[in-house]
Amino acid sequence: MHRRLIRNARPFDSACGRIGPLSQIIVEDGRIAAVAAEPMQVDDASVIDAGGRVVLPGLIDAHVHVTAASHDLTANGLMAPSLVTAQASAILKGMLQRGFTTVRDAAGADFGLQEAVARGLFEGPRLYIAGFPISQTGGHADMRPKGVRTGGMFCSCAGLGLIGAIADGVGEVRRAVREQVRNGANQIKIMAGGGISSPTDPLEGTQFSVDELRAACEEAEAANLYTMAHAYSPRAITRAVQAGVRSIEHGNLLDEASARVMKSHGAYLVPTLATYAALADEGARLGWSAEMLAKLARVQNRGIEAVRIARAEGVPVVFGTDLLGHMHAQQNREFALRLPAMTPVEVLQSATIEAARLLRAEGEIGELVHGARADLLIVDGDPTADLGLLAAPETGIRLLMQGGRVVRSSLPN
Repeated sequence: MHRRLIRNARPFDSACGRIGPLSQIIVEDGRIAAVAAEPMQVDDASVIDAGGRVVLPGLIDAHVHVTAASHDLTANGLMAPSLVTAQASAILKGMLQRGFTTVRDAAGADFGLQEAVARGLFEGPRLYIAGFPISQTGGHADMRPKGVRTGGMFCSCAGLGLIGAIADGVGEVRRAVREQVRNGANQIKIMAGGGISSPTDPLEGTQFSVDELRAACEEAEAANLYTMAHAYSPRAITRAVQAGVRSIEHGNLLDEASARVMKSHGAYLVPTLATYAALADEGARLGWSAEMLAKLARVQNRGIEAVRIARAEGVPVVFGTDLLGHMHAQQNREFALRLPAMTPVEVLQSATIEAARLLRAEGEIGELVHGARADLLIVDGDPTADLGLLAAPETGIRLLMQGGRVVRSSLPN
């Protein structure tokens, strides 16, 4: 059993939202064995001196697409699986280097990528996977252009990527969910409303019947999983949550009434402000149509207001980014984008304890507590007052540890 002693550390208590006193953190066999303010004698341990710096739990991004190496989702889904995998390796490494030790993939990654990271073949965050997103015909993950008639239940040719499992009717929806469960999904992703990047669906439209939505949630619950739903409009959000969806992804057009429904059902909101900011900067250059750019402008302008509404109604808000292609590098931009509606402490909690609760992984990730995985960041400055250090993780994060392994360190020897 390998032991590490981190001394002169000021641990961030993510549950309470406070930085604790100078403490020692003991790591054994990849997990946190103790966090204590009083000195402890630890034999046979390698010592890391935090120098009085703050220690954060490893960050969690609850909405990523690690196989989205291109902003062109149709082309991305038609790539050979070997090429998608090769490109995903660089995306995964970049996420880890930015401080994200765990991510929830919101469709695209499969059990093979998850296993590659778990075995150490790829360097990257711990992966929670959804497999194929479930979409109705003409829904947000049906990326076929108008006039194309080919494609059955599963439209992705490569077996990786974001093109969806197309399912119509309760029976097909149940089968599609069961197929994701069979292939090792940790959560089920369904498309409950229109989207920006899809070619044929209106932004405020609803997708799937209520019976179909309920069937997806029932099948997920039967496998001890939960359902996450892409939705923007209040109507789509309300239908999804009432059907049993646990987390609403994006939710930019959320209003007070739909937020109250979310609160009463214990649902989470996962805003993804970074992707709208990135696409607003680059969408026209990347060839997005005028219709897509108009939809983008509408949801971007409402994103921060949705966060304000959710906070006011007591809906837990979780960190997510949803970036594509070269825009993955803007992942840490999300911290600053949330500040008009959240305090720095609340933003930190959204990327640690709140995300862990959503993933049903309390005590495992997102906290510096006994028994948790030893995922931690030693940072310069006080992140509860200024999140700027996370905006520049290459310098602001002085030591990055995942599962007890030091990924990188610039601390004095």
